Amino acid sequence: MATSSLTNFTVPLSTDQSASSQGLIMPKLSYRFRITFLNLGVSQPTTELTKQVISCGRPSVKFDPIELPVYNSVVTLLGKPKWDPIKCKIRDDASGEVSKLIGEQLQKQFDFYEQASAASGIDYKFTTIFEVLDGGNGTSSPNTLETWEMYGCQFMDVTYSGGEYAKGEAMDIDLGIKFDNAIQSPIGTGVGSTVSRTLGQIATG
Repeated sequence: MATSSLTNFTVPLSTDQSASSQGLIMPKLSYRFRITFLNLGVSQPTTELTKQVISCGRPSVKFDPIELPVYNSVVTLLGKPKWDPIKCKIRDDASGEVSKLIGEQLQKQFDFYEQASAASGIDYKFTTIFEVLDGGNGTSSPNTLETWEMYGCQFMDVTYSGGEYAKGEAMDIDLGIKFDNAIQSPIGTGVGSTVSRTLGQIATG
């Protein structure tokens, strides 16, 4: 049948790598996701935030380079990893549940009324979970294709959108979330997997 030609919709591989039916692998779709916040704010549950999420980024990591100048060249080694902040946009609801939870988290980080700060990070840091879903819903429960768990989260910037008579849009709140570490769960599926350290016989770059 003509539909069998769809198996050719991909890059042809070399003879020793090519399968009899190549086919294109289904991609993860950007609109199939779910965000969960644990230990954010004071009120429970925090599911109102999950239902009002508009967009959210996945983790991004970079390594600070260490440069070692030598005779005619420069050798580069990996320095400490650093996770970039993520942006999360949340729709502000008329009942005030979203702004209440976000306000509670801000108060945990810093008491704006009393002008008092938290004693330690454990007093205000929360966990953010980013799940990529397969599109299931209702009687067909969604399957999780990928999970990122971000630990030690804190708000670095919060922007409440303003009003404008010329537009007919919902108000939202932009969150800049900084975190200390992130892994893909369950452990063994990516970042955070057990990988044996390679130790060379000679200490060299």
